Amino acid sequence: MFPPRASNCPNPGCDGDQLESVALSRRGTLWSYTENRYAPPPPYPAPDPFEPFAVAAVQLAEEGLIVLGKVVDDTLAADLKVGMEMELTTMPLFVDDDGVERIVYGWRIAS
Repeated sequence: MFPPRASNCPNPGCDGDQLESVALSRRGTLWSYTENRYAPPPPYPAPDPFEPFAVAAVQLAEEGLIVLGKVVDDTLAADLKVGMEMELTTMPLFVDDDGVERIVYGWRIAS
């Protein structure tokens, strides 16, 4: 789960509260994608003016797990194709009211 928690499993089927960190693959195959063409509602931050962005579902190479995430800026749905290799990166999401740049994980086309 992201962000990580020290305890309190979010799955109602958990037998306990012991959670273990597990490193996941940083690469995978594009499983599906879409393009968000509207600004998220408050309280979620959105740039003004709003710019569309792509969202990708990537099947991790080692685990087979499908992870959903935003795609880096300047990459839209027209740039993506199911089956292409993707890699995890970090990118700025927004600058908060205190001037702190908030960084998130995102997907980019593998180089």
